[in-house]
Parts: sequence; C-alpha cells; structure tokens
Amino acid sequence: MSSGTLWTVVVVGSLGCYLLKLAGLSVPAAWVERPWVTRMVTFVPAALLAALVAVQALTSGRELVVDGRLAGLAVAAVALALRAPFVLVLVLAGATGALVHVIGG
Repeated sequence: MSSGTLWTVVVVGSLGCYLLKLAGLSVPAAWVERPWVTRMVTFVPAALLAALVAVQALTSGRELVVDGRLAGLAVAAVALALRAPFVLVLVLAGATGALVHVIGG
C-alpha cells in the first residue's frame, strides 16, 4: 500500500468516525429517552463483547475451530460463575488452553 493510499484511508476513516459521532449527537433527546431504546442500549456492550469473544475463541482465519481456546473459555466461565478472583480466572484459562494444546498436539 502506498503512502498516499494509506493517508487517504486514514483521512476518510477519520471523517467517517467524526460524521458518525455528529449523527449520534444530532439525534433528538425524545428519541433517546424512550424506554425500549434505553433497555436496548444497556445490552449493546455485552452483546458486542460476547461476539468478540466468540469470534476469537471459535475461529482461525475463515474457519471454525475447536481447540484449547474453547476449553480455556469454558474454564474461565466456570471460574467466574464460582466468583473466583479475576487473576485466578486468567491463570486457569491460560493453563487449560496450554494443556489442551500440549495434549492435543
């Protein structure tokens, strides 16, 4: 990618982000304060995080894979459900993923 193309992509992306932010600020307050909008907005961060985790845990390139990452995610979910400290959750998930990788080859 040439330097000119890269700068064009950066400037167009920046302009798009600015216009998206401006569009969000231009929405009338009456639309944003509706109860169904407020309920929906509270779930958006959790849904986005779940989607990111699912993509990272279940894909490699364009393929679906089941490997140590999924086992680590399952162990992390159980540890979080049991209210383990976050550092312990990370260590358990990492150790589980590594163990599955070593055993599975």
